[in-house]
Amino acid sequence: MSTLKAYEKKIFEDLFDMNSGYVLDFSNNTFSEFFLESLRLDIYSDRFSFNGDSKAKRLRAFWEIESAQQVGIVLSELLNVWLFTDKNSSENSPKYLNAKKIVDRLLNNEASQNSTEKEFLNYRFKDTTIRALPIESTVVHILEERLYEVQKCMESNAPLASIILCGSILEGILLGVAQNSPMKFNTATNSPRDKEGKVKNFQKWSLSQFIDVSHTLGLLKLDVKEYSHSLRNFRNYIHPYEQMVSNFNPDKHTAEISLQVLKAAIADLNGDR
Repeated sequence: MSTLKAYEKKIFEDLFDMNSGYVLDFSNNTFSEFFLESLRLDIYSDRFSFNGDSKAKRLRAFWEIESAQQVGIVLSELLNVWLFTDKNSSENSPKYLNAKKIVDRLLNNEASQNSTEKEFLNYRFKDTTIRALPIESTVVHILEERLYEVQKCMESNAPLASIILCGSILEGILLGVAQNSPMKFNTATNSPRDKEGKVKNFQKWSLSQFIDVSHTLGLLKLDVKEYSHSLRNFRNYIHPYEQMVSNFNPDKHTAEISLQVLKAAIADLNGDR
């Protein structure tokens, strides 16, 4: 996650004329090509569609869930496009200088993020017991078996399998907790709704929506919410072509983060952190 502040997002939204739903003068094709060339990343994959389908909404989704380094790279290149295409642009203008400071902060923030990530990985959570959660007992048994398989995958150096299992366990846990407290989840301010304004059935909620609503309800802390979105993104590479397009090669470290996110979520839901 990029750590972009609200006012910083506003700066780029105004600069790139995003209020219209567009980003500069990109077409859908050139916007897709831009991201493929910049990061070998498919901006039109489902992982960037949770805000909506316009270019501006996909860019907002990108800077919400990707790392500071990746967001910094993209914003730096978009700034160059702005300089080239906007007749009123200038490297000496206050708009450019303010935006450049933000980009520099993002690109230089990797060491700080690595330190925070190390602290998160080394944290020992008090209670990571699934059976203590308010979930149907038959489902708890399945989730516990999957958690056991995660440990086996970690021992066997199978990171992708570990990540996919962690994502499925997290989704199962949050669905189970929601089903136990339907009134609370259905009346949250950010509960997903259909075109008629009705709250969707839990079976149609995405993992992203379960994460965000759980945080809104105070069930997941902010750090777990943010790391959970990273796990959600990793889990999406269950689709081979998405993994190919994004050039994603999971390793043991990625799997360790995913398992730690799962443990942190369980601890939060148990009220033990």
